[in-house]
Amino acid sequence: MENYFTGAASTIEGIGLVELAAEALRLHETAWTDDARQALDGGGEYAWRADGEAHLWTPDSIAKLQHATRANSATTYAEYARLINDQTRRQLTLRGLFEFRIDPAAAIALDEVEPAAEIVKRFATGAMSLGSISTEAHATLAVAMNRIGGKSNT
Repeated sequence: MENYFTGAASTIEGIGLVELAAEALRLHETAWTDDARQALDGGGEYAWRADGEAHLWTPDSIAKLQHATRANSATTYAEYARLINDQTRRQLTLRGLFEFRIDPAAAIALDEVEPAAEIVKRFATGAMSLGSISTEAHATLAVAMNRIGGKSNT
């Protein structure tokens, strides 16, 4: 990392030069092939494609969330949550790589924990221009932060 990205720090491992070189060569060969069947595909990096990159938000997960909220169904929501939370298998987020070892005997007593009403006072919404979110979303965020004593920057 230091040799090629001086001053950049990373606390996670990643691919190395061998993998970067192989990917660059694969893309180059695909782009400059005489075989039309080998033309560059859309990739699906930004929009979901059946044969593209894996995405956290798939048509199935979005449909499950929509059905769960429209029907107020805890069962359908549990199916949606399972799709989203099953990150270990697909490794789409860092949290999917974590495994927590919980020892109930080492739990902190609730009376030693700061009350939720005090914790939420430190919540803040990030700055968002009115054009990037709807008027309703803007108002909802402001009302929510005012109700809990948080900070609204929308």
